[in-house]
Amino acid sequence: MPIAPNSHRLTKHADYQHVYQSGRRQLGKQITCFYWLRQGDRQAVATGPRIGLTVPKALGKAVDRNRIKRRMRAAIRSALPRLTAAVDVVLHPRRCVINLDFVQLQRAVGALFADVAAHCEPTARPGRPHGLTEAARPAHLMKAASAQPAASTRNRTTSS
Repeated sequence: MPIAPNSHRLTKHADYQHVYQSGRRQLGKQITCFYWLRQGDRQAVATGPRIGLTVPKALGKAVDRNRIKRRMRAAIRSALPRLTAAVDVVLHPRRCVINLDFVQLQRAVGALFADVAAHCEPTARPGRPHGLTEAARPAHLMKAASAQPAASTRNRTTSS
């Protein structure tokens, strides 16, 4: 049984690469989550979330990797309603997922999806990348942004 209907799946290598290069990363104890909020006309066909799953060969033999994928798909199916925004998500499980209790796996996926949904909420200020609100930004980044001096034209290098 697939993760979700094809409209909720990342299927192309280019989409995975775009999420890795342009998106944000959310770290969890068992799973790393990469996500990118789709804006504009890119992949306008899919209006809701699209989920991708990567399980590298480093996690074990094919039997172990397939077991991880089956369990992850089931956990994703139960947590998918938490994502409502047009966001691309790639989940990358760690080795400990093999021995993890399924209820804990569901909780981990649900918590990651809730964090992604909070970061992609539509009430974000326009100028914030990936829909981040002031409350979602870490405090040390807010201090660093406010402490930066204004850019002067004197320090810029020009190329001719």
